[in-house]
Amino acid sequence: MTLSASFQRLSFRSSRLLLPSLLALGLGASASAMAQGTAPVPVNVVNIAASGFLEVPQDWLSMTLNTTREGSDAGTVQNQLKQAIDAALTVARASAKPQQLEVRTGQFSLYPRYDNKGKINGWQGSTELVLEGRDFALISTTAGKIQTLTMSGTSFSLSRDARRKLESDVQAMAIERFKARADEVSKGFGFAGYSLREISVSSADQEARPFQPRAMAMEAKAAMSDAAVPVEAGKSTVNVTVSGSIQLK
Repeated sequence: MTLSASFQRLSFRSSRLLLPSLLALGLGASASAMAQGTAPVPVNVVNIAASGFLEVPQDWLSMTLNTTREGSDAGTVQNQLKQAIDAALTVARASAKPQQLEVRTGQFSLYPRYDNKGKINGWQGSTELVLEGRDFALISTTAGKIQTLTMSGTSFSLSRDARRKLESDVQAMAIERFKARADEVSKGFGFAGYSLREISVSSADQEARPFQPRAMAMEAKAAMSDAAVPVEAGKSTVNVTVSGSIQLK
């Protein structure tokens, strides 16, 4: 027997020995794949959604007043801004009431001005005061008394307590509508009832565009001493959607 014939016979025997092992390995992999894919396909499952919304008047007003100063010396400009905000705080704090009129300072900035050669030729700064709360009349009247700052803007929203209650009420409404919809669908298909599979709850807020009074010049503000700033609140809408799948049974 030649060396070549012996090698061929050895190769054939090795192939016959390897074949059962490879076959067993392939069957094992197939069985594993089948085991992983044995999850039953859901039947009699329906996806539904229901929404609820409520619209209520906004009960929180935020009013911002500010002023700017400029000059050649940074310290002088800063002192002028400090005097303006201190005078405004004195007037505002005299009328402050928790939740009705709350007072806080806003942005305070001081920055250099440059000429066309890139050199500092002066300083400019600004300061803000924010009046906020539920008593719109008190806030607007107090703003009219402040002479060292001018109006820069107003915004209306829901107070934290009002928003929490509104969201709770709307969510309960959406859930009840989802349950009624699920019951209607299950009976419509001839089933006695249903069970919940997956549920998702989402909410969205929408606020009416706030009234923005024009900023008044300092001279006009002085002429309208103690005059209330006109304001008018809008409405806020909270929308809650409940969506998911139910198993008919």
